[in-house]
Amino acid sequence: MLGSNRTAIKLLLNIEVVTWDSFVVPLMLLDDSLNKTWSPIRHLNSVKSSLSLRKAYNECLPLLSDYSSEMSQNRGLFERFLTISDSISFNELNSSQKKVINNSIRKFKLGGVGLNKKNKVQYQRIQAELSELESLFENNLLDATQSWEYRVVEKKDLEGLPQYAKAMLKQKAQEKGLSGYSLTLDIPCYIAVITHAENRRLREKIYKAYISRASEVGATNSKFDNAAVMEKILRIKQEKANLLGYSHYSDYSLETKMAESTEQVIEFLKNLARKSNEKAKKEVYDRQQYAKSLGFKGELQPWDFIYYSEKLKQARHNICDDDLKPYFSDKSVVAGLCKIADTLYNIKIEQINSDIDRWDTSVLFYQIKDQKGHVIGQFYLDLYARKNKRGGAWMDECICRYQVNGEIQIPVAFLTCNLTPPIGSEPALFTHDEVITLFHEFGHGLHHLLTKVDETDVAGINGVEWDAVELPSQFMENYCWQKEALKIFAKHYKTGENLPDELFDKLVETKNFQSGLKMLRQVELALFDIKLHSNTDLKKYSEIQTVLNQVREEISVVKTTQNDRFQNGFTHIFASGYAAGYYSYKWAEVLSADVFSAFEEEGIFNQDTGQRFLNCILEKGGSRSSIESFNCFRGRNPNIDALLRHGGIT
Repeated sequence: MLGSNRTAIKLLLNIEVVTWDSFVVPLMLLDDSLNKTWSPIRHLNSVKSSLSLRKAYNECLPLLSDYSSEMSQNRGLFERFLTISDSISFNELNSSQKKVINNSIRKFKLGGVGLNKKNKVQYQRIQAELSELESLFENNLLDATQSWEYRVVEKKDLEGLPQYAKAMLKQKAQEKGLSGYSLTLDIPCYIAVITHAENRRLREKIYKAYISRASEVGATNSKFDNAAVMEKILRIKQEKANLLGYSHYSDYSLETKMAESTEQVIEFLKNLARKSNEKAKKEVYDRQQYAKSLGFKGELQPWDFIYYSEKLKQARHNICDDDLKPYFSDKSVVAGLCKIADTLYNIKIEQINSDIDRWDTSVLFYQIKDQKGHVIGQFYLDLYARKNKRGGAWMDECICRYQVNGEIQIPVAFLTCNLTPPIGSEPALFTHDEVITLFHEFGHGLHHLLTKVDETDVAGINGVEWDAVELPSQFMENYCWQKEALKIFAKHYKTGENLPDELFDKLVETKNFQSGLKMLRQVELALFDIKLHSNTDLKKYSEIQTVLNQVREEISVVKTTQNDRFQNGFTHIFASGYAAGYYSYKWAEVLSADVFSAFEEEGIFNQDTGQRFLNCILEKGGSRSSIESFNCFRGRNPNIDALLRHGGIT
């Protein structure tokens, strides 16, 4: 594939007349062909990891990195994009095509096309090393997570856990031919134990194992320690930024984002912290006092926080996961999610049950039709946590949309979660937080699948500024809190009964429970990220810890343990695209809250509003700046008021 692409590109460089059709379209199709070949392999490495697949995957990374660097530094390709940009015919291109040209020119510059020969070689080495290190970081975290297991023999040691959680842990043990209960560090298990286990020693054990994964103090094998990997990643990112003329990596990263400077990002985050600080302090005090009222002596420790928060929430609002889970069965939630999208955007989402290649029997496949009955997109849905599957939740591109010579390639997405799996013959029953996660990833999926942009490079999420790409996903989360929406999908898995009004009212009361603490936590992570990537003096792992400690000292209102190594598993910034961009979650939340406030004003299922959101934002993808798309929908620039109101901060 890489060899044939190189041959084709040599031919492209010899064409006499350089135009959109003669040059850009063939190049776009070459990139698309490579993406369609690699995307399934990349995906399988995340959802069905094995030693043989990992070996093959890692062997391919340097080859792909070399090819990518080679293309981004190809002076001939760059000059031909400049030729089109400077030509009279440029004005005849549509806005999406112009955006592709301008983005490509920027990409060449950020890819080192202007470097001398020696520095180009250095850049290629950096890119290859980065891809290998990021893969190693992920592998270490996955291996560290899956190498920890704790067996509980006596049922009494699991007092407090909901029945579904006990059944899940028992099923885990049975799958391994063991008696008793098997505790692991996958998210459904960890959350169940840390939230509900009355056994404080058990909470402490699983908390310390989870928070120290892939570190030198970890309860799992220290050979998975990510410390040296993190040092190298930061060092060569700084090297890359300097090579391209930037003082630090965050300035390089912000070139493709809405934010104008590192200082602007820091001030935005600190402003959120200032507005949330008093509320968060009050929440910490209330939790401590409530624990004291239950007989707890001393100061709460981190493995107590979630447990007593849940106790306090139940006392205040008289609601818990066990009350809600029967109303959130997998089939009902997915069907309702599809119906909500159908209603908002006048589409039809339907499951395909015919033979479709899938990597696990639990994986589902869907197609989306427009109002004329034409298939406009398809997606895989991989819902449940399982062995050899990377943690977290994400949307990834399988196939991107384009239209060439009247032929449309429809987009296909991978939607991946790690939700509670079915227990025995019962359907999977989700917590409300898990429902929110699914809605979030589905929002990303719709952004990719509902695009009407014909140019792959700016279709769907492609070309969207990174600090705006979370807008559609966070927008969808709002529907998890609306009565009209819950009537569609919150139905008892045995009786079909809708979620009772009394339970709904209690659920909504919990929406902003400890929202100050949640806000400060996100600000803490985002500030750590941006400061880490704007610090030019970092050399040792201990200095990474120092940056995090300083941020916590400034922002956090709770203490952490001495062996807290959260950063060793911070995949977003060390093995994903969020380096110097984790603040994007909060900035995109400003946008999404402001967008949803229009639906609050006009009706959450108002089809005119839904069509405006579809036309202005989802369909446009990266074909124009995100601020233009936002202004198209809202008729003005965004403001922070809706975010603070939705979060109960003001």
